[in-house]
Amino acid sequence: MFSLPESPIFYAAAIPAVILVGLSKGGFAGLATLSLPLLALVSAPIRAAAIMLPILIVQDMVSVWFYRHEFDKRVVAILLGGSLIGIVAGALFAAHVSNAAVLLIVGLIASGFVLYTWLRKSSRTEEPQPANIAPGIFWGACLGFTSFIANAGSPPFQVYVLPQRLKPQIYAGVQTMVFAAVNLIKLAAFFALGQVSFDNFAVSASLFPIAIAATFAGVWLVRRVQAGAFYKFVYAMTFLIGLKLVWDGLKGLGAL
Repeated sequence: MFSLPESPIFYAAAIPAVILVGLSKGGFAGLATLSLPLLALVSAPIRAAAIMLPILIVQDMVSVWFYRHEFDKRVVAILLGGSLIGIVAGALFAAHVSNAAVLLIVGLIASGFVLYTWLRKSSRTEEPQPANIAPGIFWGACLGFTSFIANAGSPPFQVYVLPQRLKPQIYAGVQTMVFAAVNLIKLAAFFALGQVSFDNFAVSASLFPIAIAATFAGVWLVRRVQAGAFYKFVYAMTFLIGLKLVWDGLKGLGAL
């Protein structure tokens, strides 16, 4: 008789976590940041990351297919150039960097960026910003580093891409291509660190159907949400996620 590789309590946290990731992969960037803390409630954080990575890659395959013609190649290339630097730095210095400190920094960047945007004195619609190379390399490096260290690459991504005011489908496509590449690079690092095991993969595989369905749902929603509502939602989620990361960081550092 078939039996699930984990307890019902584990799946009570894992299923919502996977759904959040699927919606994020479908286009609602930032939701995935909440998945790992949720899964870490019922599993060791390092094992939670190892379980989530194959799920992320499966979801990447679905979203890459959908957005293969809807992304800005220049923005993707700039961010990936920076991400490679950040991933290498994360791999070299992971043992010397506090996860709590990284979470705090990422949270402050995310929530501070949104507050700055909301509190601007100008009431007119903000003009789209160009995809400049230097800021893109910087935020791409932050993306790669924080993604490797804490699975928290979305806030740096959003700080760079949101001001460009891309169409929702193009925004989702850029997100898809960047994080698909980053996750494949991270997979090699997880293998090297011995964090990929058959037992963990069995848990991941049991969640694949939900992961794929959630990604389809995210793609379907992005194509039907107006640009204005889409960006309001993403900004709000970025702010809330930023506050959550600040809280986690301060708690991890013993400040709370």
